[in-house]
Amino acid sequence: MASTTIVPFGPQHPVLPEPIHLDLELDDERVVQALPSIGYVHRGLELLAERHDYLEMSQVAERICGICSFIHGQGYCQGVEHLMGLEVPPRAVYLRTIWAEISRIQSHLLWLGLSADAFGFESLFQHSWRIREMLVDIIEETTGGRVIFGVCKVGGIRKDVDDETLQRVGRRIREIEAAYEEVARVFREDPTVQKRTAGVGVLGAEDAYALGAVGPVLRGSGVVRDTRQLGYAAYGELDWEPVVETAGDCYARCEVRLREISQSFDLIAQCIDRMPEGKIDVSVKGKRPQGETMIRLEQPRGEVCYYLMAKGRKNLERFRVRTPTFANIAPLVQMLKGCELADVPVIVLTIDPCVSCNER
Repeated sequence: MASTTIVPFGPQHPVLPEPIHLDLELDDERVVQALPSIGYVHRGLELLAERHDYLEMSQVAERICGICSFIHGQGYCQGVEHLMGLEVPPRAVYLRTIWAEISRIQSHLLWLGLSADAFGFESLFQHSWRIREMLVDIIEETTGGRVIFGVCKVGGIRKDVDDETLQRVGRRIREIEAAYEEVARVFREDPTVQKRTAGVGVLGAEDAYALGAVGPVLRGSGVVRDTRQLGYAAYGELDWEPVVETAGDCYARCEVRLREISQSFDLIAQCIDRMPEGKIDVSVKGKRPQGETMIRLEQPRGEVCYYLMAKGRKNLERFRVRTPTFANIAPLVQMLKGCELADVPVIVLTIDPCVSCNER
């Protein structure tokens, strides 16, 4: 009678930047099933909404995740603006879109570097992060921050970007895109990447949909779904289509992110070319949010949902967030079934886990 062995994986592991624990049931070197355990970094950020002014909470929301910080703040602000019936000025909407896409690029580049490190490609790791640093310099120039942007507020944005700076950013984006294409070519053509990712961690379209996968994990399995299709911010006025691959393996999820980076460069260029004139915010003085709403946005890792409830006071009654990592845990367990033990770190990384984001 065959016997299996339980091997703990994490929460501390040389490959993983986040504390996630998996109990792996192994038959020799093959994974029979995986049981995830989370809860190591819970911070109680959602409870702060009941204690802090709804205007101050935009800064707290950004701190849910350092990598997706801007889009967290944007989602929170869109929720409050919906409760208050505010119409954000077009210029602020377009600048929000630019920062969201810059955030998407730098997040994907960070993931590409970590993935290269996972399969021992140190030089590719360094090149990916070198290019990411160029994006972070643009974030610093336009917002003043490098991790937390701090420019999104209820009613608009805190800081305008003049047209001269926007044109300079556009030129630098084109230079960064040229440098990125060299790195992307290595990910697509190098046999090291191919052998560690192609045919590994396969997730079919039906399983991805049924298990609630989101983001590149879902689109890498052939399901055409991107929350930006809802048309929030400026996405309804820009020319783009969701990036989809059909293989459903680690390589497909990597390819989705590679193509999304190129798409984000194009979206930023479109926003700069079509940037409206005018003010960057509307007054919220004397106003209070009331009612409840659900807002959905597309983070680099996938769809994120924000639930807000208010009763006309300066503090919200409820603030709940469902992050994409939470949605992708069940698909991850499915991917791990039947894989080799040596492939576990690579498969885990292909969902781009942000456990701190997940546990708030």
